Amino acid sequence: MQRESMNRSNIPTSEGDDVSIPWVLLLLRAISLLLVGLYSGGVFFTVIAPSVRRLPGDAYVRHWQAQNTDYRRAMPVLVIGGLVATLAAGVLSLGRGTAVVVLTMAAAVLVAGTIVITLKLLDPLNRAADAWNPSSLPDGWEAARALWQRWHLFRTVLAVTAFVCLLLAQMLDHRSG
Repeated sequence: MQRESMNRSNIPTSEGDDVSIPWVLLLLRAISLLLVGLYSGGVFFTVIAPSVRRLPGDAYVRHWQAQNTDYRRAMPVLVIGGLVATLAAGVLSLGRGTAVVVLTMAAAVLVAGTIVITLKLLDPLNRAADAWNPSSLPDGWEAARALWQRWHLFRTVLAVTAFVCLLLAQMLDHRSG
């Protein structure tokens, strides 16, 4: 029978198993998981809200414009903070196992990919939609909405995959630092 002990991060371990994770790495991973999780959940919700896609044009554009206002306030903090925390966690994970490092850095690349998609593809569509008068929509607005929805779905897949990578990295990290 093995005795239980507590390691540096207060995780119960069996005697002889050194599975301690430095507290700074635990903190960075927690911040990364929180921020990337909130971000991926936020973009995921838009994908699973089919009722929004069925709104009439004027109501849809008003919703789109309101969502743009809210997202411009919250998303930069979540995405950039999540990326920085993930990169730092990746660096501190060196020596903790190849899978842990690869998963953490893959998450960082995926989050960076969502930033590129947002800035290069979605934000121009958002800015165009912000200039529309919902009572008199321009020709082609439906095509812009469809394009936004396709790129948003791709961004969502990247964001959720990044979150899953971070969860797996945390679960697989069992080596001593």
